[in-house]
Amino acid sequence: MADENDVMNVGWASERFFRLYLAHCTAATKDTLFSLLEAGHSLNDRLKTGANLDFFDFPEFTALKCLRNYFHHQQELRHVVRVIPITNCPIVTDLAVLCLVPGNIVDAAIKGTPARHLEAVQEACRKVFHWYGSVVNINPSLFNFVVSAYERLNSAGVTLSGSAFKEFEASYRFEEENGFSHFVDGTLSTLAGSVSELLDDIVSTKFSN
Repeated sequence: MADENDVMNVGWASERFFRLYLAHCTAATKDTLFSLLEAGHSLNDRLKTGANLDFFDFPEFTALKCLRNYFHHQQELRHVVRVIPITNCPIVTDLAVLCLVPGNIVDAAIKGTPARHLEAVQEACRKVFHWYGSVVNINPSLFNFVVSAYERLNSAGVTLSGSAFKEFEASYRFEEENGFSHFVDGTLSTLAGSVSELLDDIVSTKFSN
């Protein structure tokens, strides 16, 4: 049986996770993105210890953890990530923010995965990240992982609290009551030509962060 303190730690880690997610949704920056990736990694560790559960059956978590590990050990790579409100771009999508990473960085993160996990990580990154030429949008997978994490924590009976969690839960219940999907598609479209070329320009800093 898990120690009582370990169980409490799951609740505290969950509260922090949803607080950082709210910050990322309301004022997204590179810092909110990296903080949220770190919080998801930490929450998984706490959940394993406190409830004998984890998120590894979610391909979104597997893919995001791969990036988190790479960025955690390659701090100088932060400057290549672009966190862009779509109001700054001629793009139509169902999320308000793009989180863009050069495809070669994602490929490097995949290749840096230990051999025993490589196939699963490669499959997850190809499945849940949105690839547009040389650019990858990771925000849809991040959003969908948060939904899956909420459902896992809720079904496990983890005590969840805090204003950020309550705001997320209210949104989840609203979607449920009105027949809306909790998950996003995240596909991008544009009338300004090629989406891939447009995102190449963004990552090349044509559009300012």
